[in-house]
Amino acid sequence: MAKVRIFFTGVGGQGTLTATIILAQAAMAKGLEVTAGEVHGMAQRGGVVESTLLIGGFRSPRIAHGEADILLGFEPLETLRALPYLAPKGLVVSNAEPIPPISVTMGRESYPDLGGLKAKIESCAGRALFLPCQTLGLKAGAVQCGNLALLGALCATGSIPLTPDDLAATVRIRLKPKVVDMNLRAIEYGVQAVS
Repeated sequence: MAKVRIFFTGVGGQGTLTATIILAQAAMAKGLEVTAGEVHGMAQRGGVVESTLLIGGFRSPRIAHGEADILLGFEPLETLRALPYLAPKGLVVSNAEPIPPISVTMGRESYPDLGGLKAKIESCAGRALFLPCQTLGLKAGAVQCGNLALLGALCATGSIPLTPDDLAATVRIRLKPKVVDMNLRAIEYGVQAVS
């Protein structure tokens, strides 16, 4: 089995850590060796949240600069900021819709140009995929479901030893029954977005 290092980045309140746990549970359910860790997390809404998931028998959850095979970005600017962790020719799967920080919402700063952000990310990645996660989440039933769309897209790339069906099986078991159907729809929307 191939080893894979995944670096997750987003902002507080998005569910980045929950997404890490769901993907880790899906890998464990498939009998894969998993190491996960929270690199940095801000409990307050809007702070940077980073976590790692290593599949394939790693001893440490740490990912150094240039080691992540995959960068999973839940917010475009945070994806850009985490690029130093990406291995040369690594895969980026990122939300394309910004979640402006408080300094932007208060008018003190402006959010960088999305086209420029995407171009910088694409120039550092072997492959970069961008999904409208909030839009897909709302289409599925709740904005938070956008995280599962991102995970579904990742599984659909074939870059990790998990399929969208493996992810869906974990969602059925691990999430509260009232949110299962909307998250299953989100996974499917993520798969469709990269097909």
